[in-house]
Amino acid sequence: MSREIALKGKIAVVAGGTRGAGRGISVKLGEAGATVYVTGRTTNSNQSPMGRKETIEETAELVTKAGGTGIPVKVDHTVESDVISLFDKIKKEHGRLDILVNDIWGGDPLTEWGKPIGTHDLNNGLQIQKQAVQSHIVTAHYSIPLFRENKKGLIIEITDGVDYKPRGNFYYSLAKISNIHMAQAMAQDLKDFNITAIAVTPGFLRSEAMLEYFGVTEENWKEGAKDDPHFIASETPSYIGEAIKCLASDPKIASKTGGVYSTWELSEVYGFKDIDGTQPHWGKYYKNNVET
Repeated sequence: MSREIALKGKIAVVAGGTRGAGRGISVKLGEAGATVYVTGRTTNSNQSPMGRKETIEETAELVTKAGGTGIPVKVDHTVESDVISLFDKIKKEHGRLDILVNDIWGGDPLTEWGKPIGTHDLNNGLQIQKQAVQSHIVTAHYSIPLFRENKKGLIIEITDGVDYKPRGNFYYSLAKISNIHMAQAMAQDLKDFNITAIAVTPGFLRSEAMLEYFGVTEENWKEGAKDDPHFIASETPSYIGEAIKCLASDPKIASKTGGVYSTWELSEVYGFKDIDGTQPHWGKYYKNNVET
């Protein structure tokens, strides 16, 4: 079956699908025919503390335009009742769930780079864990009954990095590494229910916020490398979207359960490319230009 229709009839949730990787993933799942529940805190009438302009309604419209069915649902994944209501809605409307992508983050304004533990604001650090770890746990917990009714399913934890090495900030590292271990632990817990759990990382993500940070657009993004040479190896949210679409369409996905995968490695396995026809490989770039 073509990847472009491989997910027709499938029900997916992209938790944290408002912008960035979540939006790229939502659109690509829609491109493959899925019905995608796009969740987040920013709507056409309500802005989250992130202060960004992108909304869940915009992402849902892009999903539908791509060929799927986009359904925006306002959810604060740190609020248990919001998460319960989301999955009650899906159960009522479809009776099952096929794919959960856990991409909740919201930690950018809370992360104090350059400040080690002991000087980093404690409340901000603990809030990162609430938004990027606890929210993932709550969301996964309430999704499991729907997966078990379906007797199969795919849970994808979006993280940063493929290992357990520190990532430059204590609280950031703790959150992203926790996402990896969550996937590995869920794979162990859920193997008897035919539920696959994996973690996936992008490389240097060229998100909407990152484009603004460098003062560029997608059309002239390479200009950003004048400020940070590593930006030249960045990738669009569409790249991780392609990765997730390929994984979700893979009939042998169960063999990957418990694994940690990167966009650059998956591009070599599945042969997908970024929107400009290239195959960014952050792993090779990092080894040759950052670690040296």
